[in-house]
Amino acid sequence: MTDRFLLTLLGPILLAQGRRVRRQALILPEPQGDRQGTRGRGPGISLLVVGDSSAAGVGAATQDEALLGHLVRLLAREHEVRFRLVARTGLTTPHILKLLGEMPAATFDLAVTSLGVNDTTRLREPQDFVADQEALLKLLQDKFGARRVVVTGLPPMHLFPALPRPLRWVLGRRARQLDTALARLLESIPGATHLDSAFTRDAGLMAPDGFHPGPELYRTWADRAVEILLPRCKE
Repeated sequence: MTDRFLLTLLGPILLAQGRRVRRQALILPEPQGDRQGTRGRGPGISLLVVGDSSAAGVGAATQDEALLGHLVRLLAREHEVRFRLVARTGLTTPHILKLLGEMPAATFDLAVTSLGVNDTTRLREPQDFVADQEALLKLLQDKFGARRVVVTGLPPMHLFPALPRPLRWVLGRRARQLDTALARLLESIPGATHLDSAFTRDAGLMAPDGFHPGPELYRTWADRAVEILLPRCKE
């Protein structure tokens, strides 16, 4: 069964479910806390985190408990870390491309991205998503000087408690398609690494909205990302 036929067949049901999810969803705020600054002592490095609501830390009480806070804490054990967060709820890959395109050029040694969920909910085609991700990586490496980029894979949306079936199944299928295409792209881009988000499969560790990571998942996410980033820091 092709995706086009499936969407046509289930269209009215998916539309009704999507409206109901938006109407009934628990809306969590982006956490308070510093989105740029400097932490730690030691050899200097710089970190740029970009993306959507998960990059912004929705599901955590403060930025210290979110992805950014955990990344900075881990890196600051051995380094003076200059950091910046460019993220907002609802952003897609094209939105981030526009935001970064409007920012002045700067230099960041390391970058972590979190994008794709909002591209998925818009049912973007894999080839369009991958083209935008490739443009994003070029921007991060050329305009912002990132020597190492960790690209977070799409989460298992077919397990999101906030999504009813069959909407959960359809979005989960599209998320897997986008993530497969993304991982394939990253195999050919030096300095960029795909971070498999399979670690987010435990729904019990998600935020109360059933859509975002909770603090423990943010901690694990940062741990996995730093395992990739730290070897680059020491070069």
